[in-house]
Amino acid sequence: MPVERLQKILSSAGIASRRDAEVMIVAGRISVNGEPVRELGSRADPERDDIRVDGKPVALPKKRTTIALNKPVGYVTTMSDERGRPTVLDLLPDSLPRLFPVGRLDLDSEGLLLMTNDGDLAQRLTHPGHGAQREYLVMVEGVPDEAALDRLRYGGVVLNDRRTADAFVRPVDKRQVVREGGGSWLRIGLREGRNRQIRRMCMAIGHPVLRLRRVRIGPVRLGDLPPGEWRPLTPGELRSLSEISIEPEPAPEPRSQPRPRATTGRRT
Repeated sequence: MPVERLQKILSSAGIASRRDAEVMIVAGRISVNGEPVRELGSRADPERDDIRVDGKPVALPKKRTTIALNKPVGYVTTMSDERGRPTVLDLLPDSLPRLFPVGRLDLDSEGLLLMTNDGDLAQRLTHPGHGAQREYLVMVEGVPDEAALDRLRYGGVVLNDRRTADAFVRPVDKRQVVREGGGSWLRIGLREGRNRQIRRMCMAIGHPVLRLRRVRIGPVRLGDLPPGEWRPLTPGELRSLSEISIEPEPAPEPRSQPRPRATTGRRT
C-alpha cells in the first residue's frame, strides 16, 4: 500500500472521519513509529509503519462494511462522549467491525444514519462538492404559510452571515398541511450540512421544530427499519453511493409570489 495521509489511514481503519481524525492529530493523540505527530498532512505507510491512537495500534479492516441505522432520540452521533451519554455505537452488536458515523444527527433528532469503515465512501458523502441529498420529515409548530416556505426554498434565511442554499420543501400532504399535536409535517431536502441547519432555518421563519426525522441519504431510504435497529446496505445501494458526484436539483415547489427583481437604485 502506498504512503497515505494519516487522516485517510485513520478513516480507512474505521477510527474516525477524516475531519475528526484531523482533530485527533492536532491534539497529539497519534504516533508513528513511537513519535507523536501533530502536523496535518503527515503521511505514513500503514503496512510498514507502527501507527497508534492513544497508544493502541491501528489496523486497516480486511472488509469494508456500511450499514444503515435508525437512530433514536437521545443518542449522540459520536464514537464516545465525555459526558457519558449513550452513543450510536451502543446500538451496534460486537459482531460488527469498528464503524464510524457518516455525518451527524443531533441528540434530539432521529432517523437514518450511515455508519461505515470505508473512509473513501465517507469522504464522498460528506464532501461539500458532492451531491448526496438528505431528506427529512419535520414537524414544526403551527402551519407555515407559503411566504414562509418560500424563504426556506429559495435561500431566504441567513445563518452566520451566509444565505442558505435552495432547498426542496413541501407539506407532507400535497393538498393540505397535515396537522398533528398542534404542529404540521414538512418534507425538506437539503444538500448543505450546517450545524443544526433545519432547526435554525425553521426557527428563523417563526416555526420551531418539534420533531425531526431523516428518511433518506442519496439513494438510501430509511423505510420501515425500526428505531434502534440496523441493516447492511444492499449491493445496489453501495453501487449508487459510489457513483455519487453531483445530483440534479429537484424541482422546487412553485413560488406563491414571484421573486422581487434586483434594482440598481436608479429611479425611472
